[in-house]
Amino acid sequence: MERVDEQLRVGLVGAGPWAHRVHAPGLADHPGTRLTAVWARRPEAAAELADAYGATVATSPDDLLSTVDAVAFAVPPGIQAEIATKAALLGKHVILEKPIASTVDDAERLADAVTQAGVASLVVLTKRFAPETEEQLTQLRAVGGWVGGNARWLTGALLDGPYSHSPWRHERGPLDDIGPHAFDLLDAALGTITDVIAADRSDAGLWQFVFAHEGGATSSATLTMNVPLNPAISEVSVFGKHGYRVLADRGTTAQQCYTNLLDDFVAMVHSGTTTHRCDVRRGLHLQRILDQARQRAEA
Repeated sequence: MERVDEQLRVGLVGAGPWAHRVHAPGLADHPGTRLTAVWARRPEAAAELADAYGATVATSPDDLLSTVDAVAFAVPPGIQAEIATKAALLGKHVILEKPIASTVDDAERLADAVTQAGVASLVVLTKRFAPETEEQLTQLRAVGGWVGGNARWLTGALLDGPYSHSPWRHERGPLDDIGPHAFDLLDAALGTITDVIAADRSDAGLWQFVFAHEGGATSSATLTMNVPLNPAISEVSVFGKHGYRVLADRGTTAQQCYTNLLDDFVAMVHSGTTTHRCDVRRGLHLQRILDQARQRAEA
C-alpha cells in the first residue's frame, strides 16, 4: 500500500449522471480529497466533468491509476470490477458502486485483491451513511426480538429521468440497481441473510423475494423501477415482540451521505484501517445474495 499525502488524490472512473450529481462534487469539495483525474469511455464526457472541477482527463484507466492514491467508480459493475481489481493490486484505495461486480467470481477476485493489497475500500450503500439509519439499526439490534421485516423499493427510474437510458440498468433491472440497498438494510436490521427462500420476476418488471435470516427471522422485498411514482418509495420495516418499526428517513441527501462516506474513507486511509461495515466484503456478501436471488427467479 502506497503512502499518501495529507489530501488524497482521487481519480474518478465514469462521467455519467451519478458521477455529476454525487461523486465529482463530493470529491472536489471534501477537505480530505482532491479530484485529480477523470476517465470515461466517452472522452468528451470526461472532459466536461474534469473541466468543471479543475481535474485532468486521463487517456486510459492505466493513465488515471498512475496519478492517484485512490479511485472512485461510477460505471457499470462489469467495468468497475475489472479496473478496481487492478487498482487495488497497485495499492490504490477504492470507492465502489453497488453491485461491486456483475458476477460472484469477479466480486471474489476484487475482494481478494483488496485484501491482498491491504487497501481501504467502501461501497456506496447510500443510506448506510445517513446518521439516522445507523442510529436506528443500532437501536433495533439492541432491542432484538424481531421475527420479520419487509422492504419496498418502488421507482420509475427506468421510465424517465437521468438513469432511464442506462443500458446496464435495463439489462440487470432493479435486482442489481436497487436490490443491494434493500437487501443490505434487511440484513443489517434482522441478521445475516442466509437463504433466498423464494424469488419471482413478473412480466411488468416487479421483483419479489423472501429471505431467511440467521437467528430465525424471515423477510420479504418488493422492487420495481417501472412504476411512475414521484417521489419514489423506499421503505424498510421490521416487526416482532416489541411491535412494528419503520426505518425513518430524516432527509439526509445522497450528497450528504457521500460526504459522510468520504469522512470514513479518509480516516481509514490515514489510520491504515481496512475493515468497515460497508467495505468490499459487504459488497461480496450482497453479490452472493443477488446471484442466488436471480437464480431463484429464473428457475
